[in-house]
Amino acid sequence: MNSIPATTNESRHLVIFFILAYAISWSIGIPLALAEQGIIPTLLPGWTHYLVAFGPLLSALIVTGFSQGPPGLKDLGRRMVRVACPKWWLVALSPLIAGYLVILILNRFTGAGISSSILGQVNYLPPLGIAALPLWIFTFGFGEETGWRGYALPRLQKRRSALAATLILATFWALWHLPQFFYQFDPSMAVGWLIGLFAGSVILTWLYNSTDESILMVAIWHGCFNFMTSTGADSGFLPSLLTALVILGALVVVVRYRPKYLTAI
Repeated sequence: MNSIPATTNESRHLVIFFILAYAISWSIGIPLALAEQGIIPTLLPGWTHYLVAFGPLLSALIVTGFSQGPPGLKDLGRRMVRVACPKWWLVALSPLIAGYLVILILNRFTGAGISSSILGQVNYLPPLGIAALPLWIFTFGFGEETGWRGYALPRLQKRRSALAATLILATFWALWHLPQFFYQFDPSMAVGWLIGLFAGSVILTWLYNSTDESILMVAIWHGCFNFMTSTGADSGFLPSLLTALVILGALVVVVRYRPKYLTAI
């Protein structure tokens, strides 16, 4: 399952990866946070928030190129476009499918009047409609997942169970978001958000391990989840319900597929 060869310097490379991922992303996130708090003048336009996503991807490319050269970069590129069988596409698209079903059910039985058009209303940009979906997949999908799952996870799993590796990665992943709590996220949601992130990390590990390490599949899942939960126009009920479903799904995955492997193959 793991395509990454062992090296004596691997732990050091992993540390460098995390440092670079934080440094690249926070070089944008921290100025945005300081400006939002009124500590410094506004130096960057709000849309640069979407560039924060590329820190893990750029870090993975830099460290892989330095440590493994062209063969490592070629392997990373192959996993970024690796296509899985249809059932895993359903899993990758499940946040999108579940979200639309929730909207239909709420509108039908409660008269909530939730319009799917709100999903195209994202922070710092004009309404994008369905174009917001590829935006999320390209930025916080590929931008994050090429690093977190594509680079870090296989290395963390080498000497640990899949669940232990997932929890370690989720900790670094959560801390990486810290500046966003000072310019975008509501701090009052921190506990629920953190539980959801750890649960999402379990789902992403299971999906990645079960699709022969397909970065494409986890990037699509991540982008679809953000599309459904990160709209600036929603009241919060839809994100909360989808997060609850992810938490339930993570519990099922751990029980069904065993903490040691978290894979269906």
